[in-house]
Amino acid sequence: MDLNSASTVVLQVLTQATSQDTAVLKPAEEQLKQWETQPGFYSVLLNIFTNHSLDVNVRWLAVLYFKNGIDRYWRRVAPHALSEEEKTRLRAGLITNFNEPVNQIATQISVLIAKVARVDCPRQWPELIPTLVESVKVQDDLQQHRALLTLYHVTKTLSSKRLAADRKLFYDLTSSIYSFACSLWNHHTDTFLQQICAGNEAAAANSLERTLLSLKVLRKLTVHGFVEPHWNAEVMGFLHAVFERLKQFLECSRSIRAESICRDRLEKTIILFTKVLLDFLDQHPFSFTALIQRSLEFAVSCVFTEAGEGIVFEQFIVQCMNLIKMIVKNYAYKPSKNIEDSSRETLEAHKIKTAFFTYPTLMEICRRLVTHYFLLTKEELTMWEEDPESFSVEETGGDSWKYSLRPCTEVLFIDIFHEYNQILTPVLLEMVHSLQGSTNIEDTSAILIKDAVYNAVGLAAYELFDSVDFDQWFKNQLLTELQVSHDRYKPIRRRVIWLIGQWISVKFKSDLRPVLYEAICNLLQDRDLVFCIHLRSVFFLTSCSPVDDFEFRTDQFLPYLESMFTLLFQLLQEVTQCDTKMHILHVLSCVIERVNIQIRPYVGCLVQYLPLLWKQSEEHNMLRCAILTTLIHLVQGLGADSKNLYPFLLPQVKVQELLKNLGQRPFYCMSSELSYFLNMTLENSPCLTPELLRIFQNMSALLELSSENLKNCFKIINAYIFLSSSEFLQMYATDLCRSFCELLKDITTEGQVQVLKVVENVLKVNPVLGSQMFQPLLPSVFRGIIDGERYPVVMSTYLGIMGRVLLQNTRFFSLLLSQMACELGQELDQILGNMIEMWVDRMDNITQPERRKLSALALLSLLPSLNGAIQDKFCGIINISVEGLHDVMTEDPETGTYKDCMLMSHFEEPKATEDEEPPTEQDKRKKMLALKDPVHTVSLQQFIYEKLKAQQELVGEQGFQALMETVDTEIVAQLQEFLQGF
Repeated sequence: MDLNSASTVVLQVLTQATSQDTAVLKPAEEQLKQWETQPGFYSVLLNIFTNHSLDVNVRWLAVLYFKNGIDRYWRRVAPHALSEEEKTRLRAGLITNFNEPVNQIATQISVLIAKVARVDCPRQWPELIPTLVESVKVQDDLQQHRALLTLYHVTKTLSSKRLAADRKLFYDLTSSIYSFACSLWNHHTDTFLQQICAGNEAAAANSLERTLLSLKVLRKLTVHGFVEPHWNAEVMGFLHAVFERLKQFLECSRSIRAESICRDRLEKTIILFTKVLLDFLDQHPFSFTALIQRSLEFAVSCVFTEAGEGIVFEQFIVQCMNLIKMIVKNYAYKPSKNIEDSSRETLEAHKIKTAFFTYPTLMEICRRLVTHYFLLTKEELTMWEEDPESFSVEETGGDSWKYSLRPCTEVLFIDIFHEYNQILTPVLLEMVHSLQGSTNIEDTSAILIKDAVYNAVGLAAYELFDSVDFDQWFKNQLLTELQVSHDRYKPIRRRVIWLIGQWISVKFKSDLRPVLYEAICNLLQDRDLVFCIHLRSVFFLTSCSPVDDFEFRTDQFLPYLESMFTLLFQLLQEVTQCDTKMHILHVLSCVIERVNIQIRPYVGCLVQYLPLLWKQSEEHNMLRCAILTTLIHLVQGLGADSKNLYPFLLPQVKVQELLKNLGQRPFYCMSSELSYFLNMTLENSPCLTPELLRIFQNMSALLELSSENLKNCFKIINAYIFLSSSEFLQMYATDLCRSFCELLKDITTEGQVQVLKVVENVLKVNPVLGSQMFQPLLPSVFRGIIDGERYPVVMSTYLGIMGRVLLQNTRFFSLLLSQMACELGQELDQILGNMIEMWVDRMDNITQPERRKLSALALLSLLPSLNGAIQDKFCGIINISVEGLHDVMTEDPETGTYKDCMLMSHFEEPKATEDEEPPTEQDKRKKMLALKDPVHTVSLQQFIYEKLKAQQELVGEQGFQALMETVDTEIVAQLQEFLQGF
């Protein structure tokens, strides 16, 4: 691409690409895409975005195309890679000057220079760093800032490279510029402090921006540029200077007005100081040992003493607490149980920690956390009154402890209490004892203190297990406090129900649960949303915890089921926020799961409401996931009665439409829940309805998603097969076989087994139809057997499939054998002999007793025979048969005779204990299928006897004796013992 002639054309097309008119925009984008691989295109772009007289939008677009081109075409091995000559010109042009006037474009240029540096610096671009360093020294403010911005992005990018050779290059780079970076930072910092003291805010703001950028550079160099930074005096000097600068900047914050242009940038710089310390501690814990004492003194002073009042702000407090937490929890600072196994560095760090965290210090931290940071603020109380739902959702938000003050204080409390529980337990218990009895409802301060102390007891529940008799406390005090109905006492009622939720999985007697259920019902009737939302933790644990752990008893819960379910459903209708609805649906799902079929009388209203909620949640896929989860438990709870939901629910949920869209990003999160919902629906359906049959039309969307969805998809296919194989296969057999053939070309071993298990199940349900349907797949199964498939689990499944064909569709097996002989160019007897030999040799790959018996039955089905190949393998067939007898025969202790333990003579309704889920309709179908399965209807003992007798009659006594002589005498003796009485 000629630069002179092309510049005008490219500029014109870029201008068109900034248009809002799609008729102009689309052709321009197509043209630019075609030019991406043209030599000289990026040189034209460089000329355009460095020409400050052009339109900003055009320049912005040019720099973005240039940046994207680096990702695609800069590396030598990339398709359509840029030539070395053009790259040399581009590198020189990028660092010719640093005078970009537009901040956003300047940032993009800095980023793209860093991208080039990641590939080329320093080997192909040795002049980059020296040029940046020299440009940072100039007096021109704009050039200095842009060069410093670029230096930051370059060091950030280079520091992220992880290969050993790249790390070595970054160490070398750091050693060459570290002193300069330190002096640059000190210069800009001193300049800022002088200007702010002189009241020159405009100049101070510019200096502060340079302070921030130079500190960002130093952060990357310090954290990633040294192997053992504690041996470098300059590094440790900088880190100690961080504390002094922090104090200076915090003091500056007193004098800077909230609306000042410096205020926001000053707070960002203060936070960056703490990030330097946190990153260094994370990457170099032993190098940080020399800073432990000073860090703890500084952080504790700022956060837990009067020294920090008036100068600290929320995010800074969070960072200080994170610093304390990281030191307290740091694994590198914890000695081994055997002190002699601990390193000298660990013991030194532990000694410093122990010396700092004295009883008075820990007591003050604990009291301050509880009585200061745990207190509900005026803003929170106001939000509770004005918008209780938002208050509850915000208070119970997710993994935000690093960034939000309240969660951060609670996590710090948990970590410190865990580390020093022997010291802090008496402190916390003393606070609890001082609050015994009900609190004066007029004393708001006392109510908030009690709320905070109860919060602490809940957070430390596991640590207080041996120190608090929670059952007595619940009966004597907490239950009484739940019954105080005054409006001002609601913080305590809310906290008590939360506290019970914390302790119920730790220590709470089963006998007290009915009393708790009664209290929950009363609180739900209060209609105070905050209580109701906090009830979910209690309700979830009492109704849904594993039986063995928490002694859940259905009989205790049933008297309250109708009331609770109704009240929770009313709450679900009243709330408006998605998060709240999701929480309530989660509780409802848990209740349905625990009581199972006993939920049936109460779900009518919920069943009618869920389609409406589904429609309302069109833009909220996570809520739809919660609805699908609830539907799953509803179907499980209703069992066969769930068929009454299909005409109502399936069209509303629009399962087919969802299946079509699952590959799209907004719907992807629902794939797991949707596939599980379909599987549960099919497993619990008593029959295959037209609606259920039509759903499978779009199952291909699930087959193309992740391996987890593929696994669920195979479960769904198996469910269809067990539900009604003939109807299902008549409609979908061809497509399914085609999909399986494609999948087997590129799939993991686990996925291959899942496909083969479907084939095996089809053959089990309908051997004739299954053989016809999977005819294209069976030759590869046969080849896998005779070639000795190396994965045991795959080989086991191959033998299970071939066993079904051989035993239950002999005619098809003969045709398959002839086909394989023709394809492989071998004699039919040779192919058959090879198959039997490999079957016998790999029998140990089969671990399932059913498949082992099936193999014995299948190979025995070849008898009686005069075929030479079969008679040559007679010994192997007998060995397999005796192994099968050992697997399935059990001795009757009274008669001393053997019987086949796999035989089933009549249908017994599957029963479940209280600990188990009741049987699904699919479980019943599998039982009925087993009554037709030779594995469960044919006695292996009798089958062997009949087949040997028939072989003896066919070949005569002498011929039969010759065959038996090929079998090991010990095997013959075992066989004779099993066949006694025949």
